[in-house]
Amino acid sequence: MTTADPLTPAARALCDAMSAGFPRPEDGAAALRAAARAHLGEIPPGPVDTEAHGVPVRVYEGAAGPVVVFAHGGGWVLCDLDTHDRLCRALAGRTGATVVSVDYRRAPEHRFPAAQDDVYAALEWAAAAFPGRPLVVAGDSSGGNLAAAAALGARDHGGPPLAGQLLVYPVLDHRLDGVSAQAYAEGFFHTTAHMRWYWEQYLGPDGDPVAASPGLADDVSGLPPALLVLADCDPLRDEGLAYARRLSSAGVPAQVHLHTGVFHGFLGGLGLLPEADKALDAAAAWLSTLPG
Repeated sequence: MTTADPLTPAARALCDAMSAGFPRPEDGAAALRAAARAHLGEIPPGPVDTEAHGVPVRVYEGAAGPVVVFAHGGGWVLCDLDTHDRLCRALAGRTGATVVSVDYRRAPEHRFPAAQDDVYAALEWAAAAFPGRPLVVAGDSSGGNLAAAAALGARDHGGPPLAGQLLVYPVLDHRLDGVSAQAYAEGFFHTTAHMRWYWEQYLGPDGDPVAASPGLADDVSGLPPALLVLADCDPLRDEGLAYARRLSSAGVPAQVHLHTGVFHGFLGGLGLLPEADKALDAAAAWLSTLPG
């Protein structure tokens, strides 16, 4: 008996296209980075590249709305400002927000907490550079990890007050012990094996996996409202759901947008997948509801 594919036909076609030729973890960081930048094409002009307390950032100026400090995904190893340029442009365009995309230091050359420190530095810079505007921290995948960590850091260290945190299929728990990590370990672009390798690169032999896992923070009370945008067919789905439950139990307003029939990284299908455009439209609508 053949089991029905949980992905929509369009999502399956995109997933297979993205997976074709994508290196395995054992191929190393250089091969994975090259694959992440393949087919980028020319980046159109518009945003301003500058530095935020020494951290390179790309600023997509918006006339109104919040300032969104965005950390890109890529397992802390891959991707950069260019790979997420299209997503940041779309987020700014749909919201009128100013998006500050952070070019944080990557592993394995720079291990935990280097990336976390860079995102927090950019957050502090954005608060000073755009005074009086609501401040939101956001990120996808490993960038969602960094965004969640920045929200915890701002709470714990008297950092800038945040209006919200937008976490897109975030990495939150190094243990990878949810049902989804087994059910979608292979065949849905982002594999559990890749995720374990990314954790190894990020932490190195001496890193603290619990400290690097926002989902395992002792206390999640007092955090800003959160939206978690999740893909159903994703090894990381269950840790996102678990974090949303923890936030809600601690009195933090937390919404989950769980998109069925799609895979980790599906927002890369803007303009190709209806679910991707729907997800970004819904995230933009949520941002417009934040106080400030």
